[in-house]
Amino acid sequence: MAPGEKIKAKIKKNLPVTGPQAPTIKELMRWYCLNTNTHGCRRIVVSRGRLRRLLWIGFTLTAVALILWQCALLVFSFYTVSVSIKVRFQKLDFPAVTICNINPYKYSAVRHLLADLEQETREALKSLYGFPESRKRREAESWSSDLEGAQPRFSHRIPLLLFDQDEKGKVRDFFTGRKRKVSGSIIHKASNVMHIESKQVVGFQLCSNDTSDCATYTFSSGINAIQEWYKLHYMNIMAQVPLEKKINMSYSAEELLVTCFFDGVSCDARNFTLFHHPMHGNCYTFNNKENETILSTSMGGSEYGLQVILYINEEEYNPFLVSSTGAKVIIHRQDEYPFVEDVGTEIETAMVTSIGMHLTESFKLSEPYSQCTEDGSDVPIRNIYNAAYSLQICLHSCFQTKMVEKCGCAQYSQPLPPEANYCNYQQHPNWMYCYYQLHRAFVQEELGCQSVCKEACSFKEWTLTTSLAQWPSMVSEKWLLPVLTWDQGRQINKKLNKTDLAKLLIFYKDLNQRSIMESPANSIEMLLSNFGGQLGLWMSCSVVCVIEIIEVFFIDFFSIIARRQWQKAKEWWARKQAPRCPEAPRSPQGQDNPALDIDDDLPTFNSALHLPPALGTQVPGTPPPKYNTLRLERAFSNQLTDTQMLDEL
Repeated sequence: MAPGEKIKAKIKKNLPVTGPQAPTIKELMRWYCLNTNTHGCRRIVVSRGRLRRLLWIGFTLTAVALILWQCALLVFSFYTVSVSIKVRFQKLDFPAVTICNINPYKYSAVRHLLADLEQETREALKSLYGFPESRKRREAESWSSDLEGAQPRFSHRIPLLLFDQDEKGKVRDFFTGRKRKVSGSIIHKASNVMHIESKQVVGFQLCSNDTSDCATYTFSSGINAIQEWYKLHYMNIMAQVPLEKKINMSYSAEELLVTCFFDGVSCDARNFTLFHHPMHGNCYTFNNKENETILSTSMGGSEYGLQVILYINEEEYNPFLVSSTGAKVIIHRQDEYPFVEDVGTEIETAMVTSIGMHLTESFKLSEPYSQCTEDGSDVPIRNIYNAAYSLQICLHSCFQTKMVEKCGCAQYSQPLPPEANYCNYQQHPNWMYCYYQLHRAFVQEELGCQSVCKEACSFKEWTLTTSLAQWPSMVSEKWLLPVLTWDQGRQINKKLNKTDLAKLLIFYKDLNQRSIMESPANSIEMLLSNFGGQLGLWMSCSVVCVIEIIEVFFIDFFSIIARRQWQKAKEWWARKQAPRCPEAPRSPQGQDNPALDIDDDLPTFNSALHLPPALGTQVPGTPPPKYNTLRLERAFSNQLTDTQMLDEL
């Protein structure tokens, strides 16, 4: 061993290495406890007596557990949000206002398209209730005469059925009156489980393409069943009508809007933009994004809002499609799609409807605080609406996309996806069955749309307060209605009455704008401060101690384990690579001279030629004895000498 190595080994023997270079984990832990600034760990080592040591171990572990618990709570609170509400008084932009007549198309314009459907609907009513539904007896007689000899085109495709609970499995057809068996599942539209107290219910049956898979839908009221049955056929018929023709069959802006007044200034139909809805016909939007400037209101109150008088024209209503009279109004942002059927507010005729508004802006934090989206770009659903992203747009777009994928066509009440057509009998004979099955899965959240779509992070919401008053009053009716009739003289050819009109007022109640903004409950600085407080309270620990803990327990601790494993691996590899010991040579019997070994296989003439030459200078392994030591004369002479000496003594 070199002198330097000897000195190093002697030093290690006399002064054992501790700390990060300690050879064992036990020595490392002892060194850490003696040198750390956390008092609990030090007291574990220096305490005398087993009881004190156990108490300090318990106190230290309890403190560590409390620190982990408190720090976890701090981390969770860091990812929570707090809501702050700010109220500002300023001049507010007026929202977009979309107004639609509840009746989508003038009955006189679409009656020729729906004549056969209405005939069969009236026949179903006559078969069930014993009377034809008609506003005039003359019309009822004409329809009843037209039904004689007619083939039931719509009832044959989707038959209206009467269910009797006393005869399970059998139904009666409305049109033919014959009884037949029902195959497939029976679904009650009022609940998932069919539980009907009345003995007779009304419904219709839908089947797939091969007519082997059928589903029967029942309703608790005959009104709901007939209106739903009528609506399905109505969508099929109107889906085949060109858009331009449908716009002409609906109400024009001049017909719908009789008068207009906004913020003390008169307005007219030119201030409204056409918006055609498949199920509500021509709608008109005031203060749309297509305007050059967004209008704003300078004061709160009804005098500084939007005031319009609407011509409803109840005589042009479809008797089976809609059962109420009036208009629908939707208040929304300029870049937002007006969902008339979802959030529309209905306006009554012969009434003035006052809608007071409060504006509230909401701003939510995105990930990791919530699952909202800024603009919908991170949502895997294509927006088929020409409007800004919203949760409703995502859900409707998802359903329409699934409809095109599974049924091969698009549902009529929603916009068309690219390269898709609306469903109709000619191209898709059994689309209704597919639509009902898909809609049921959508409501039960089986399509995955609700889990994929996210809420928008920022949105505006107008809180509405609605009040009603009779309009016009009896004393003002005598002069007001003739003046309005004269104003609409070029559009209508009749005298107006109060049930044909509705007045609408939309205004800000005040100009206070509420802003609801989410902000993190804790900041980074507050989080670190709370961490320091918890560590100082329970462990008398600082940032340096935390770094020390990381160094010892995450670096030195694992380095010792790594060194041990490396040494074991090296020793295992050295044993594996070491050459095996050769076998010991056989001990010669009788002599050590290898030349005298007798080979069991005697050489032949050919092999003898290849034998190595004899080792002439080889010294035998056992030296010959010295024969001169065996001389007897010297031995006896020595013995004689010894004898002589003894004799002399």
